[in-house]
Amino acid sequence: MSRLEVRDLVVGYDAADVLRSVSLDVPDGSLLAIVGPSGCGKTTLLRTIAGLVRARAGEIRIGTRMVTTHGIHLAPEKRRIGWVPQDAALFPHLTVAENIAFGLPSARGSAKSARRAATRDDVQRLLALVGLGALGDRLPAQLSGGQAQRVALARALASAPDVVLLDEPFGALDPILRADLRGSVRELLREAGVTGILVTHDQAEALSIADLVGVMRGGELLQLDTPEQVYRRPATPWVAGFVGDAVFLPGTWHGDEVACALGRLPADWVPDDAATASPLEAPVDGASVAVLVRPEELALSPLAADAEAQAVGGPAAVVTGVSYTGHDAMLTVVAGDLRLEARVTAAGLLPVGTRVAVRVTGRVLAYPARA
Repeated sequence: MSRLEVRDLVVGYDAADVLRSVSLDVPDGSLLAIVGPSGCGKTTLLRTIAGLVRARAGEIRIGTRMVTTHGIHLAPEKRRIGWVPQDAALFPHLTVAENIAFGLPSARGSAKSARRAATRDDVQRLLALVGLGALGDRLPAQLSGGQAQRVALARALASAPDVVLLDEPFGALDPILRADLRGSVRELLREAGVTGILVTHDQAEALSIADLVGVMRGGELLQLDTPEQVYRRPATPWVAGFVGDAVFLPGTWHGDEVACALGRLPADWVPDDAATASPLEAPVDGASVAVLVRPEELALSPLAADAEAQAVGGPAAVVTGVSYTGHDAMLTVVAGDLRLEARVTAAGLLPVGTRVAVRVTGRVLAYPARA
C-alpha cells in the first residue's frame, strides 16, 4: 500500500491553468472520490498523477517516491499506477485471461507474452478475485458491461500497483448494475490493499463508497473530507448544493442562532473558505446570513382544519407537489411566498393539499450572505 500526496499542483494548457494549486492526501489503502461538474479538472488531475500530463508546478509523491516535482517527471510506466477507464478498453482479440495477463510486468505489454502468461497462477487468482474464474477463455464481446469492467480492474491490479486510478468506470452501466459493481470494486480494492482515486459525476456514488470525497470546481479543490463531513458540513454554499439537495433561506445571526422564515434556529457558523463549521469569526448579532437546511431536516406535521401551526411548531404550509421514489419522497410545500422541498419516508407520505406545520430538526449551518 502507498500513501498518495499532492502538493500545490498547477497544470495548464497554453496560457490557461486547468488545475490551480490542488493539494490532497490519500492514506494507504483508502479510496478518494473526486466529484465536480464537467470541465472542472477531475480527469486532468488523474492524468497528471498517472504521468500522462506534465505539471507546471507542484509535487506528487507515491509512498516514499517523488514522481513529480521541479525538474522531475517520472514516466507513466515507472509510477506503479493502474488505470481503469470508463469504457474498459479491453483488447477484442484477446481472451479475458489474456487481457488480464497483458497487465503483468512479465508480459511487457505484448499480446504474445500475454497469451503465454494467461494460465499463470497469478492470473487465475485475479480472475477469482473479480469473480470471473469461469470466464477466462471468453472474448470481450461475450461479456456484459459489468464483467468487462471487472476485467479492466483485474488488468489494472495485475501490475501490483501502488495506486489505482478509476476514471468514471461505471458511467456506461445501468443503475442496478452500477450500484452492484461499485460496491464490489470497493471491496476488491480493499482486499488488494490498494490506494484508489475514483472520478465520478455521481455524488451519491462518491458518498456511498469512498473513504474521502473531494469536491472540485473551476480547477480548484474546494473541500476534501469524509463523506459525512462533506455532506453535513459543506465548506461553501456551492458545495452544499452540489453534493445534495439544499434549501437556502435568508436570515440574521443572533449568538449561536439564526432567525429566518422557519423560526429561530440553533446554528453553526461557516466562514468563507472554511472546511468545517466553526464558532470562530462569527458575525455580529443582526448580520445577514444564508441559512442551509437539508430537505430531510424539515419535519412536517399534518394540521387539522382549525389548528394553528404555532401549536405544533413552525409556520403553516400546504403540500403542493409529491415526487415519489419508492423508499422516500420529496414533498413541495408552500407557505405564502416561501417554497420548500421536504424529504419524507414512504410511510410519512402526505397527499397534495395537506395543511402542515413545518419544523426544522437539529442545527442548521449559516454562511456569509452573498450580495
